[in-house]
Amino acid sequence: MLPPVLIISMCIVAIEVVVGFMGNGFITAVNSINWIKSKKISAADMILIFLSTSRFILQVTVMMYIHSLYFTDVFKLASVYKAFGAVWMFVNHASLWFSTWLYVLYCAKIINVTQWLLLQIKLRITGMVPRLLLGSLVVSSVTSLPFLWTTPSTYLCSSTGNCRENSTVHISDWDSSHLYILLLYFAGCFFPLVLSVVTSALLITSLCKHTKKMQCYVDSFRDPLIDVHLTVIKSIISFLILYLSSFVAQILLTLSTSQSQDAVKVAVSLVVAGAYPSIHSVILIIVNSKLKLAFRMLCQHFKCHLESVTP
Repeated sequence: MLPPVLIISMCIVAIEVVVGFMGNGFITAVNSINWIKSKKISAADMILIFLSTSRFILQVTVMMYIHSLYFTDVFKLASVYKAFGAVWMFVNHASLWFSTWLYVLYCAKIINVTQWLLLQIKLRITGMVPRLLLGSLVVSSVTSLPFLWTTPSTYLCSSTGNCRENSTVHISDWDSSHLYILLLYFAGCFFPLVLSVVTSALLITSLCKHTKKMQCYVDSFRDPLIDVHLTVIKSIISFLILYLSSFVAQILLTLSTSQSQDAVKVAVSLVVAGAYPSIHSVILIIVNSKLKLAFRMLCQHFKCHLESVTP
């Protein structure tokens, strides 16, 4: 029987996953339909399709982790444990790269640059997006596939069903294997997180400079570019807060096992880790004018439908 705090956390995560499925599914559907109708797609919409799809798969892995807490015998199979870990790490790294490229694209379109290198990036970033997405998938594979060669540290059974239990080996293997997993995790997260922080810094610097230039105008005049800056900055900061929180939570979950006595730590980590892909999908819908309009039209359609069937 699982502790009550863990059962409560699973219920919260289940709600987060439902919200995430709906949010990411909505983003994918809207952009895919527009792609089919217009027979062309913008760089930002292409990134959003890749991002929402990877987030959808990421939330499936969260549900599988919760499933493993109930049915621990399934995840004691070494082959299942390795495959699950590799898929989780791949989609986690890929979604982080996709989020980073989305904000790099926004940053390149908004800020004014004079340096030759940044100017070249600004001019070519749109055409580079397909290659950046493909490169992100390759890099994510490189940083996640080594998980398949991990020696599982917890009490596991082999694929043939033969179990091994050695308390002395268990302790030493636990340290080495978890250190290896954490190194893989850090390797895949370091560069996209640095790029996200740099993008935030550039946008904030650009906003400060633009605001100073606008001070010579009438106070009542509001430059729309300032609103765009603020919207993107808020979106990036919210993404960084959510991801860094999820980053810490996933590390705690990696260091924990389904047999962990610290149920509160596992419960809180599950809720925080599950919140990142769900809440950020909602934020993306709010800050994207096209997605926001599509969502309003969908709500209006449901409202009219309910009014028509209600006597």
